[in-house]
Amino acid sequence: MNRVWPIIGVRDVQASSQWYQSILGCANSHPSTTFDQIVDADGTVLVCLHHWGEHEHPTLMSADSATPGNGLILLFRVDDFEAAVERARALVERFEEEPRQNPNTGTMQFSVRDPDGYYVMINSAV
Repeated sequence: MNRVWPIIGVRDVQASSQWYQSILGCANSHPSTTFDQIVDADGTVLVCLHHWGEHEHPTLMSADSATPGNGLILLFRVDDFEAAVERARALVERFEEEPRQNPNTGTMQFSVRDPDGYYVMINSAV
């Protein structure tokens, strides 16, 4: 089995963790002020949140020397798309892309920005 664990640099791990838990309807598994993991119900890691400047990782040294999300789309597929839309409306002031059907995949999707400016796309699983 192979898994990808995307790790993104964030300014406030606990606030970002709450945001991702809320929009995805998931839990966290490694709560701290420097690192956290957002996990699905089966324990699969969906995204890791890493405080800028901790642990001396070269690409996570400073938000001031990197543009968060440059070239990155965090795409999550969810079973509860309509519920995710409602959770997102409670979290963000505006959508980057309102819910619509993607003509390429035929699935419903919407896009928002997380608290650090990352582009987050939520797609229906079917």
